[in-house]
Amino acid sequence: MSKTFRAWEVGQIHLLPPSVQDFVGEDHVAHLVRDLVRDELDLSAFYARYRPGRGQPPYHPAMVVALLLYAYSRGVYSSRRIERACVERVDFMAVTGLAKPDHDTICTFRNEHRAALRELFVQVLQLCRDAGLAKLGHVALDGSKVKANASKHKAMSYKRMKDKEPALAAEVEKWLKTAQAEDQREADHGRDDEDPPAHVREKIKQLARIRASQARIEAQARETAERLAAERAAKERRTGHKVSGVRPKALDGIPADKAQSNFTDPESRIMKTAGGYEQAYNCQVAVDAASQVIVAQAASNHHNDVGEMIPALDGIAAVLGNLPKQFSADSGYCSEANLADLERRGIDAYVATGRQRHGDASPTSPTRFSQGPRAQAMRDKLRAGGYESPYRLRKQTAEPVFGQIKEARGFRRFLTRGLDKIRTEWSLLCTVHNLLKLAATRG
Repeated sequence: MSKTFRAWEVGQIHLLPPSVQDFVGEDHVAHLVRDLVRDELDLSAFYARYRPGRGQPPYHPAMVVALLLYAYSRGVYSSRRIERACVERVDFMAVTGLAKPDHDTICTFRNEHRAALRELFVQVLQLCRDAGLAKLGHVALDGSKVKANASKHKAMSYKRMKDKEPALAAEVEKWLKTAQAEDQREADHGRDDEDPPAHVREKIKQLARIRASQARIEAQARETAERLAAERAAKERRTGHKVSGVRPKALDGIPADKAQSNFTDPESRIMKTAGGYEQAYNCQVAVDAASQVIVAQAASNHHNDVGEMIPALDGIAAVLGNLPKQFSADSGYCSEANLADLERRGIDAYVATGRQRHGDASPTSPTRFSQGPRAQAMRDKLRAGGYESPYRLRKQTAEPVFGQIKEARGFRRFLTRGLDKIRTEWSLLCTVHNLLKLAATRG
């Protein structure tokens, strides 16, 4: 053979052990994430959960935090996939220093340190502010529905529960009576009680789930009634006269027949998305227009966005110490109370009061929340600004962030169940988004 090739010696032993610093290039994100976690983040909340004792030493918390942040930045979310990446991918090895935590360790750490993991968002945002990435010149707020780790077909309406519960209870009771009679007839033969057959055990479980869901829906209805009653009483005290109009049925504390609960993830809700109705959570981001850094984030199981604006502004003020000079949001956030709050804070606001027709610069078609003098003034403000209004910044500021999280990093569905756990997941995603923006400035 005349051609000379480079040597390929797969059995060659290294004279000196390789350094993890050389596994990937010196400007790779893996190095930045590892060093930032180790040198710049306060991890005292993680260390506080550990106590001196005997047994195998645990993995270093800083290493696991760095691993989780880096994995999320690469679109790797499952604990089993993270475990596999620690064995197969050199970029993950550069973060872990060749440590190989298993999926159970990763999952347990993520579950036990939920509150501390959520606080990382605040620390990384403050680093972004120090780097000049959170100027708060214009901030846009937007929400997006993210699928829950549950099927919408595992949800049942309150009416169907009321119809099905008596029939199921009768079936179970009938079997129990039949089994008891059979036991009595065969007691002389020393027969022990037998467990119910599989199909009966399933019906017993289903009956328990339906009763628990009924109780949950009824408790929610009572809470809603108490809240609405308190709001009406406060309004009557403020105005000095009774609230006019038809008394809302919700004040009775009786669940609507259409009220639903999901058996797999009871805290998730069926929500309208671009692809139809899905079992989902409502995720929020407030984004700085200059850098696309997320300056506030939240996740809830509320169907609409109207109650999410004031907490977002409070979060920005608490973490960054300032409020945005300009603020924009779509019609889902428009209400007299929200517009009054923006006015009180002195923010130059641009909030849509209705859907925007194609080719029209000003949103029209008011929603049920945007009826009032402040909403009319906002409508006039947007119409006067036309295509030059700062409202145009809303879509190009907030919506690309959801695109980067959902499409570029492939997060389409939560892995965990329950509101507290999914808030940790969403916080980690937003933390990683900001971390990558920070990495771009340091690279």
